[in-house]
Amino acid sequence: MSDRQHQISQQSCVEITPQALSNLGLNQIAFIKSVHEEGEEHFVVHSADGTAVRLFPTRELAELAIRHSDLLPVSLH
Repeated sequence: MSDRQHQISQQSCVEITPQALSNLGLNQIAFIKSVHEEGEEHFVVHSADGTAVRLFPTRELAELAIRHSDLLPVSLH
């Protein structure tokens, strides 16, 4: 990547507003985050804007629910 292309790429990233960033993938992806509750690991599905949607006992069930909604599951670490 040339210096000019790199500068343009950086400018494009800077111009994204927090609102626009939170809307990216809103109707395309859902996030899975593992949490520990009562000494056990569970998995929370979050919409792309960060809203917690539902708690699942296994990652597999969380992914299945996301795919059933025609969304792409993405893991959060």
